[in-house]
Amino acid sequence: MKQTAGRDQLGDLAPKFAQLNDDILFGQVWAAKDKLSLRDRTIVTLSALISKGITDNSLKYHIQNAKNNGVTKTEIVEIITHIAFYAGWPNAWAAFPLVREIYANDTDKCCDPLFGLGGPNSDYAQYFSGRSYLKALNVSGVGVYNVTFEPGCRNNWHIHHKGGQILLCTDGQGWYQEWQKPARSLAPGDVVYIQPEIKHWHGAVSEQWFTHVAIEIPAKDASNEWLEPVSDEQYANI
Repeated sequence: MKQTAGRDQLGDLAPKFAQLNDDILFGQVWAAKDKLSLRDRTIVTLSALISKGITDNSLKYHIQNAKNNGVTKTEIVEIITHIAFYAGWPNAWAAFPLVREIYANDTDKCCDPLFGLGGPNSDYAQYFSGRSYLKALNVSGVGVYNVTFEPGCRNNWHIHHKGGQILLCTDGQGWYQEWQKPARSLAPGDVVYIQPEIKHWHGAVSEQWFTHVAIEIPAKDASNEWLEPVSDEQYANI
């Protein structure tokens, strides 16, 4: 999203400053997502602002930005607690009221999956943005897996060749999207049939955990092709 805050607020007073803010800081530095993700940049920025004792609207903006980029309430509380030992206790203390305000309607409490949470999805972590958990329910014949996504977590775009897949949504709120089509919201009780050869992704909304049971449809020579991640921009603009 193109930043215009500098020109909107300071264009008449300090046009060069406004131009540097909008076009260089946000247009180039923040936009370099191939070097550092938006999520990581928000964490770095929060650390810098809190360390300097800045608790005005700029910190509020960047806490909201962190939330939009998938930083959960539990994570931001832990980040600020960690910062406190290096940047000063009062600085960290002063940031928490803004966190409370911005995350007021959120919960980081894990959902209660029907089949249990399982363990960290470490074998497939490289294909996920954020943390997920996996519990195999059946691996002989038909593969059946309980998958739980932390808030903001989603898997990469991918394609099931041959067999396809069925998702049974059991807890929380999520997203499912096929290539060049609008995203579909998911809730407990929803069923998604993913046809073979369809490029797609699925995962949690930014504020809630999400769990589904993934059922692999058996087929000769079936395979799964992992593709590029769902970018922070794509996810934020659903």
